[in-house]
Amino acid sequence: MPSLVVKSEQMPLPIDLSSLTSMPKLSDQQFYNFCRTNPDLRIERNANGEIIVMPPAFSDTGNRNGRVFGQLFVWSEADGTGEAFDSSAGFTLPNGAVRSPDASWILSERWNALLPEKQASFAEIVPDFVVELRSSSDTLVSLQEKLEEYIANGVRLGLLIDRKHRQVHVYRSNQEPEILDHPDSVSCEPEMPGFAMKMAKIW
Repeated sequence: MPSLVVKSEQMPLPIDLSSLTSMPKLSDQQFYNFCRTNPDLRIERNANGEIIVMPPAFSDTGNRNGRVFGQLFVWSEADGTGEAFDSSAGFTLPNGAVRSPDASWILSERWNALLPEKQASFAEIVPDFVVELRSSSDTLVSLQEKLEEYIANGVRLGLLIDRKHRQVHVYRSNQEPEILDHPDSVSCEPEMPGFAMKMAKIW
């Protein structure tokens, strides 16, 4: 049976596994059906085919994540060159993983090149920009590995926000991660001209 990993900040939730099969890995269609069967859960799939189920975050984490996405959305609408996505959006990476960053952004010319039916599924496209916000149940190592995976698969800029230590880890391709200690803001240039993530209300 495919592996199932349950990650929870709260009590475990009932999970309907009726769409799973005896195959070593779920096909893309089976995974899509599994997600549709469990619409209240945030579900990812790693490159090994393991399904990772993440119940809703604590309210405080959701509030901070909303502030992250809010800043990205306002800038994206004003800039007009790309599309912003919240944490409910899933993307299929070249390594086969299906990931849902806490916030992400894709250049419009890349997003619009996808067929509508591809956009309506777990789009096979790598975001240009991703943000992961560390929650109380996340280990720093697990998020660092996730950011490294994003960059290895083509993400141009990634932010790992560690509220516990008030640090932001900045990831770019072909560069070592830069760790910023308690920054007031984090510049996302040159990838996203004019955008800086203001941190005061995120901490």
